[in-house]
Amino acid sequence: MSVASISVCETPLVLYTLRRADDALILGHRLSEWCGHAPMLEEDMALANMGLDLLGQARELYGYAAKVEGRSNDEDRFAYLRDVRQYRNLLLVEQPNGDFARTMVRQFFYAVFADLYWRGMMRSSDTTMAAIAARSEKESAYHVRHSSEWIVRLGDGTEESHRRAQAAIDDLWAYTGEMFAVDDSERGLIERGIAIDPAALRAPWLKTIAAVVGEATLALPGNDWMQKGGRDGRHSEHLGHLLSELQSMQRSFPGATW
Repeated sequence: MSVASISVCETPLVLYTLRRADDALILGHRLSEWCGHAPMLEEDMALANMGLDLLGQARELYGYAAKVEGRSNDEDRFAYLRDVRQYRNLLLVEQPNGDFARTMVRQFFYAVFADLYWRGMMRSSDTTMAAIAARSEKESAYHVRHSSEWIVRLGDGTEESHRRAQAAIDDLWAYTGEMFAVDDSERGLIERGIAIDPAALRAPWLKTIAAVVGEATLALPGNDWMQKGGRDGRHSEHLGHLLSELQSMQRSFPGATW
């Protein structure tokens, strides 16, 4: 017996909160896929802990979205009972892990953005979002430090690790532009001081990315063409496969609890 997908009243604040929650949930799930498969025990624990950090952020954001929506949805229903088109995460975070270099490049690109984003959101006029940001920024700062150290280690390491890291940068670069996009729904929240303008984060993001990539003896692509669609519910084929695993228990056994 399967359960139908829920409906969501996507007011601007609900949609905005779900977008950030979906980023954290999907990337956290991707990192969890490394559990037991990382190149060393210490890194296995580090990836799992970063995944748990992101899961904690997702839970807080889903909980707040449920409160703002004021219906019967809760964090579990948002996570497990929405259809793939109802997810609004960045295309970047749903991309497959691939090899270790690819996972670290994906983490690095997102973590640098997330750290700047949460730092800015600490000034939000929405006190709940500001409080979530204050807690999340401490975690994202560690994620930046951990992933950037690996970028340097891989890029300035062996010929093989350099090749793999550069290939990951070249492949994932086109997914980074979506982080800085703004639509009409989000623009209204920015004008009210609830949200920050992500476009203003692009310059400091690029400065940090370029510095680390340069230290790693790697290079950023010159192509400015960017993929988009995740914020509007248009995803790559990878998200559907991820959700079939993530949602399998709740879809097969509705309302199951431990």
